Amino acid sequence: MRLSVPGPRSLAGQLFAMQAVLIAVVVAGYALFSYVSDRSQAEEAATRQARAVARSVADSPSVLAATRTEDPSAELQPYALKVMRDTEVDFITIMDPRGIRWTHPDPQQIGQTFQGHTEKALRGQTFTETYTGTLGPSVRAVTPIQDGPRVVGLVSAGIRVEEITQRVQDQLTALLGVAAGALVLGAVGTYVINARLRRHTHGMNAAELSRMHDYHQAALHAVREGLLMLDGQYRVALINDGGRELLGVAGDVVGRSVAELGLPAPLTGALLASEPRVDEVHLTASRVLVINTSPVSGGERRGTVVTLRDVTELQSLMGELDSERGFTQALRSQAHEAANRLHTVVSLIELGRAEEAVEFATAELELAQALTDQVVAAVSEPVLAALLLGKTAQANERGVELMVSEESSLDDGLLPESLPARDLVTILGNLIDNAVDAAQGSVRARVTVAAYTRTSDDTPELVLRVSDTGPGVDPEHAEAVFQRGFSTKPAGPGGRGLGLALVRQTSQRHGGSLTVTEADGGGAEFEVRLPLREPGTAAEGVPFEVPAARGAGGDA
Repeated sequence: MRLSVPGPRSLAGQLFAMQAVLIAVVVAGYALFSYVSDRSQAEEAATRQARAVARSVADSPSVLAATRTEDPSAELQPYALKVMRDTEVDFITIMDPRGIRWTHPDPQQIGQTFQGHTEKALRGQTFTETYTGTLGPSVRAVTPIQDGPRVVGLVSAGIRVEEITQRVQDQLTALLGVAAGALVLGAVGTYVINARLRRHTHGMNAAELSRMHDYHQAALHAVREGLLMLDGQYRVALINDGGRELLGVAGDVVGRSVAELGLPAPLTGALLASEPRVDEVHLTASRVLVINTSPVSGGERRGTVVTLRDVTELQSLMGELDSERGFTQALRSQAHEAANRLHTVVSLIELGRAEEAVEFATAELELAQALTDQVVAAVSEPVLAALLLGKTAQANERGVELMVSEESSLDDGLLPESLPARDLVTILGNLIDNAVDAAQGSVRARVTVAAYTRTSDDTPELVLRVSDTGPGVDPEHAEAVFQRGFSTKPAGPGGRGLGLALVRQTSQRHGGSLTVTEADGGGAEFEVRLPLREPGTAAEGVPFEVPAARGAGGDA
């Protein structure tokens, strides 16, 4: 025979049992209190009633007159019985000063001595007491019948204790009926409430809920991705450590509206949107985030669950990959062109025109070397030089001439470690790509790049300037072009409007600035200024020297 041990009740079941016991205890306590209170009140009422009846009989002129007759019982006995019926008392005993009864509910007791105390009444006082007489325990009042100052008789009126108990029991029966109804009503209400609670807690008990909460907290803080939960009014209901770090918020933000967190406007708009967002890219002050939002609904909007993923490094790598793909395509095109030129040289040699073949090949080599020498002479920083050479080939494939301005001067080793090459590639690569897109198709399509250092307000800074011969930027959109998602061209498979936003984000992360103006001869000119050190500081006490820039563009 197997004994099954019942498992712990659900939280709703435990609350139901506790509430049922509580209601039962409250109702029982109230019933006991009411019983004691009602009995005390019943005794007080009986005492007042007996006292009033006794005084009324003693003050009756007919009673006083009857005490003077030869046989007082003949007149007083019918009178006492009538008053007993009218006032609902159990007995009225009228007696002489010695205590000899003139009246009694039991006629056989007439003429017998009254059982009780009469001393105070003989002194002219009215008093009450509980005493056991011929009819059993009773609450009685004793008062004198006075003929002037002289006491000529006594009156005792009383109500049996048994009768008082019966009255209280009738009241208690009614009280218990009301209490039972209250208990049933409370039990039904408690059951309904706990049935609703059982649905919300999915039938789990307190220990299971506590364990789930511990798991929830552990998982919440262990997840490296950001998690943000908003309520129906778009206030922060929950945020984990990853979410605080990715959004750059500090302090107690729970209960605050998303609009009060100081996030970029596009990101705030995405969090406030009622429709779900899937893998949407947004920028903060220092990060590139991918967000996904999912509304929580159950008949009505209850909130939004937001997941945040940091793709800053991934976005940078994707940019480099795109550049590498561009370089590959450019190399493929150049290889095709080189093959055509090689065929030309071979054909010239086969035709016996060796001198013309050498002249043709030498001219091509000189042109390629001149381009490399021009870029390296202007920008000897290896990463930027490689970027410019690759972008030159890409631009040439798209029918755009990419030129390095004569004012450019950037020596190798000049840039500090706080300005990584990856960020420079992000800035200059996106600016050049944007300029090539704008210039493509224009008359004498050209993009001009300038890169040099100068001193402004005693602070050395790196200047990167890219201009194009495209249609330019509408002054009304001078600020909007730097917002994520803004573009004057149709969106491609990967979307548009992110490049300039990344440039601004990277510039601001290094304390720099990004501006756009109209270029000479039309088109747009984007300029980035990046400080090379904090104002008023120098490495190991040695002043920072900025080499003079070539051309009119340099200020040094």
